[in-house]
Amino acid sequence: MRPILRPGTHVLQRGTGEVLMVAWMDDEALHRTLTTRRATYWSRSREEYWVKGESSGHAQAVHEVRLDCDGDALVVVVDQTGPACHTGTRTCFDADVLLAPADAQPSGPVR
Repeated sequence: MRPILRPGTHVLQRGTGEVLMVAWMDDEALHRTLTTRRATYWSRSREEYWVKGESSGHAQAVHEVRLDCDGDALVVVVDQTGPACHTGTRTCFDADVLLAPADAQPSGPVR
């Protein structure tokens, strides 16, 4: 039986608030995270729990976990060791910027 997932688990770097990744958690993954302080998620592709960094060494030491007012989204504040993204980058959100701040300088030619 598949767990009931919280799709909105936002993982932030402690101290900077940088968004590192978004992951999936259910009640069991949350319980494991709270009791071990090691970020544990549900892998939709493998259909199993995984502890971030268990095989890669790119671990997340959990410092804080917050639940939103509806109980359907989480914020996990971590100290990230190594890259957070499976592509090897620090964050999963360093690719294309869809909308930059209005006062930001353009990074390329305006079309």
